[in-house]
Amino acid sequence: MIIYKDIVTGDEIISDTFNLVEKDDAVYEVDCKKVTVGNENFDTGANPSAEEAEEGVEDGNKQVIDVVHYFRLNFLGDEASGTRAFGTKKDYMGQLKTYMKKVVTKLKEGGADEEKIKAFQTGAQNYYTKHIAPNFKDFDFYAGESMDPEGMVVLLNYREDGITPYVTIWKYGLTEMKV
Repeated sequence: MIIYKDIVTGDEIISDTFNLVEKDDAVYEVDCKKVTVGNENFDTGANPSAEEAEEGVEDGNKQVIDVVHYFRLNFLGDEASGTRAFGTKKDYMGQLKTYMKKVVTKLKEGGADEEKIKAFQTGAQNYYTKHIAPNFKDFDFYAGESMDPEGMVVLLNYREDGITPYVTIWKYGLTEMKV
């Protein structure tokens, strides 16, 4: 199995157990699923107490998006109110430009040639222009486990069916770790 980590922070972002679809030589789009977590039931053989039966123990199940849950991605904003960390395209572009500069630096340190770097920059610009900017209001933003503000921001949106969530991950912002 290959785990893909953020080249800047080292946070685990995704693995090859998911279907990574490359777009514009810049990003991977990964379809996600909603999964139910919580309310683990450990049968100890004992009967529930009378108090629990009367009160009706709350159902502790929660629906989460698999990639967000499994890789411990953190919502950027306030989930309770639905406020996002990047209220405007300008806010997001500030973070994205800083991140892209760091990725270019890491690519150069890793020996990437100018052609690869140019392909990354062109692909990222094209993807942003065609997919992110026109649908900006529909995206949610997630950071890796470290919550490092200089790290990758993973974008989450829903397919045209309105049911299937998917994440967008910057392809050149990943390093591979084989496990």
